[in-house]
Amino acid sequence: MASERGLRLGVVVASGALAALAACAASVTDSPRLQVLCGLGAMAAAAMLWRCLGRLQLPPVRPEMPASPGPWPASASVLALEARLEHAPIALFRIDGLSGAGTTTPVNANARRLVAPGRASDPEALYTLLAAQPPDERRLVSFDTERGLERAMVAVSTLSVQGEGQRLVALMPVESQLEAEALNAWRQLVHVLTHEIMNSLTPVASLSRTAHDLLGELSADLPADASEDLATALDAIARRAASLVDFVSSYRSLSTLPQAQPERVHLGRLFARLAALVGPDWQTRGGSAEFSVEPASLEVMVDPGQLEQALINLLKNACEATAQVAAPRASVTARLGRGGRLRIEVADNGPGVPTDLAPHIFTPFFSTKKQGRGIGLAMVRQLVHGNGGTVRYARSVTTGARFIVSF
Repeated sequence: MASERGLRLGVVVASGALAALAACAASVTDSPRLQVLCGLGAMAAAAMLWRCLGRLQLPPVRPEMPASPGPWPASASVLALEARLEHAPIALFRIDGLSGAGTTTPVNANARRLVAPGRASDPEALYTLLAAQPPDERRLVSFDTERGLERAMVAVSTLSVQGEGQRLVALMPVESQLEAEALNAWRQLVHVLTHEIMNSLTPVASLSRTAHDLLGELSADLPADASEDLATALDAIARRAASLVDFVSSYRSLSTLPQAQPERVHLGRLFARLAALVGPDWQTRGGSAEFSVEPASLEVMVDPGQLEQALINLLKNACEATAQVAAPRASVTARLGRGGRLRIEVADNGPGVPTDLAPHIFTPFFSTKKQGRGIGLAMVRQLVHGNGGTVRYARSVTTGARFIVSF
């Protein structure tokens, strides 16, 4: 504080001296020597004034804050709420009005993705389905997607916003979760059934063979008719037991699939192997099996053996479905869908699957054929699901069946 006062005093003194010397120089115009001395003194006073001003700390000048134009921004809590709604793990839709059909608008990212190309086949049909749901109830609904029929849980809430009634619809697709749980349940059921049945059938088959052998040794002591009837009965028991053992063993494969070993698979080379395996059979029947990959460099991370087996099962199913067709055809195409997922489509020109049976064709033990065991398509679903994919039956636009495998 004392040094600052001294600097201020020095500024005052230097300014006064500078002013006095300037006045003196102006008054002695007839003496050049005095003018030079006054100029030298003025220079010394100016130097002293400059030094004092440089060392003196002046308060900083604060610029005026401009007035903020426009309305006030939204509060942090509102922004946080909007962010949570945008990234909610369910699809949210808003429907104008408290009942009936109204304008339906996707609210968050999941809802927009659901009606974007590659998911719902008909967004308007989905909007109509949502508008028909009653409020304050939870229901399981189904809608068509480009990967087939998909199930979802839907719940509707009614509210009033600024005096206008609205409905908020929450839609959560659960097809993958339901499929995983169903597969796990079927796997456990098949494992228990095959284990128990095999434990009972094995001794029956063994004892029937032993009894048949003993009958041969004792046939001389029995009447001819009785010996023949016993031999026939024991032979029938042995044959049926062996047939049931073989039947149950085929189902055991559903519960004992090995863990998938994914690797990078070039689909063009995989399809070439399939064409070599099944192509001749289709040509022998007067038909054809066509394979195409677009683009030709398309690859996927799967277990190659399991994907190949799944496609063979689908082609075998197509072969059986077109048994009565004059010129049977099957096509296997692979391409990237509009949603960026790999899409493998297996189609044929057979009679297709009846609408009422379509939801059950992947269920183990279910078959539409007289001699069918209901294993082929169930095995396809197990193999595809084990590699992180999904398989759906899609209604064909013309005739025949169409199965879509997505990864």
